[in-house]
Amino acid sequence: MPHKNAIVIGAGILGLATARSLALKGYKVTVFERNGKCVGASVRNFGMVWPIGQPNGMLYNRALRSKEIWKQVSKDAGLWFDEVGSLHLAYNELEFDVMKEFAAANKTARPVKILNKDETLQKTQAANPIGLLGSLYSDDDMIVEARASIEKLPAYLTEKYNVEFKFNTAINFIDYPHVASSEQSWQADEIYVCSGADFETLYPEVFAVNNFTKCKLQMMRLVAQENNFRIGPALCGGLSLTHYKAFEIAASLPQLKKHFADTMPEYLKWGIHVMVSQNEAGELTIGDSHEYAHTFDPFDKQFINQLIVDYLKKFALFKNWQQIQSWHGVYPKRTNGEMEFVYSPQQGVTIINGIGGAGMTLSFGLAEEVVNKR
Repeated sequence: MPHKNAIVIGAGILGLATARSLALKGYKVTVFERNGKCVGASVRNFGMVWPIGQPNGMLYNRALRSKEIWKQVSKDAGLWFDEVGSLHLAYNELEFDVMKEFAAANKTARPVKILNKDETLQKTQAANPIGLLGSLYSDDDMIVEARASIEKLPAYLTEKYNVEFKFNTAINFIDYPHVASSEQSWQADEIYVCSGADFETLYPEVFAVNNFTKCKLQMMRLVAQENNFRIGPALCGGLSLTHYKAFEIAASLPQLKKHFADTMPEYLKWGIHVMVSQNEAGELTIGDSHEYAHTFDPFDKQFINQLIVDYLKKFALFKNWQQIQSWHGVYPKRTNGEMEFVYSPQQGVTIINGIGGAGMTLSFGLAEEVVNKR
């Protein structure tokens, strides 16, 4: 019996995860990518696999499954990863209250615990001790080097699963069972559109009526730290407690949000919450901001980068603050609060999108769920 054929459009993390899941189900998979390699949101992030940010239930479980797959794939493909966990650092009582309430509510559900100041400083040499009250530690969280992983995964998928990749091939038309570029057409039994914000080009009417906007974020990378200085867990400030839905379980969160609205309105205006991760080379990825619109100014705002650095210096101490890169990324996001968009605009075609800034955290699990339902 011949293999079924599947086409995946997009070689970002969601497209790669979908290709893997389809190959495991026995499909002969071809992935189309408009660029010579992935250059979109999948390589413009912290590299955080971040279950701590996902609310209990389906999304948290999906994040854990994605982490499990990330570890398996990384080991098979020889990719670096670091199960360092995460620390949310508290510098005022409201922040610490939210962390304590979160830990208490998840006492049996998650590997989280509250650390006092001394325990926190034992976990990381990068926390600023001045004014530090303590922290929330999570053992769930992991760092990958997004740029290297996304670039190397196609070769791994080709070698292990015989997935074919057609780079520099922009698909601009779909009429099941056919997809077409400006020069050629192909056909498949199933077609999956995993092209991030670019899916608006293929299905503009679907994008327009399904509560989509776009998010632009600004990020930076600092030089590799001297003398093999490692920060240990990924570090977050109190602003991150207001960004992730998981923390809505804490009764004090509305008070913390009001505190930030009163004292840091510019940070809320530009959607800034501040985190830092460290890659294998010792470089530090820092950010980020969140602007929402359908069309963005293509130029980055230096004052946003400065706000990020200023806040980071309140809770982090590094050996070297020299910046070596800055960039922005753009991804589609649902305006109705939903964390995924799985939709069939025509028979045989499935759009998988709308996971916002959680692509590294959720893509492997989501792709597995979607493909296994076929």
